Amino acid sequence: MLKEFREFALKGNVVDMAVGIIIGGAFGALVNSMVSDVLMPPLGLFLKGADFSDLFFVLKEGSSPGPYLALADAKSAGAVTLNYGLFFNALIGFLIMAFAVFLLVRSINRLRRMSEKPAAPTAAPETKECPFCFTAIPVKAVRCPNCTSQL
Repeated sequence: MLKEFREFALKGNVVDMAVGIIIGGAFGALVNSMVSDVLMPPLGLFLKGADFSDLFFVLKEGSSPGPYLALADAKSAGAVTLNYGLFFNALIGFLIMAFAVFLLVRSINRLRRMSEKPAAPTAAPETKECPFCFTAIPVKAVRCPNCTSQL
């Protein structure tokens, strides 16, 4: 059983998956840093620190009657709320994260294209194969010099 486990663990697919998970974790940290350290500070200045987490709609009042000024007050009173502000915050976070990933992937693809060298043009073949005797003959030949077949 130990031998079978070793073979399983050292298969190419398992090792590739492990490498992908490790690289994915590092890439996630890179994206999080880009969002929180590069994109969010100017965006926060632009939006003046907008936070939608206290936008909610009371579906059913709790033990103490409303109006509730903050979502935490409504939750502590046991009110049932529709928290659309939290959804807006999550949506904005997702859009910022998706844009950051787009920028990173776009720049990686651009670097990859720059590093790839164009393939040299292939020269036209000088010989072809005789369909009867399978020997190499000049492309312009109309008769095989080996088997004398008409081409």
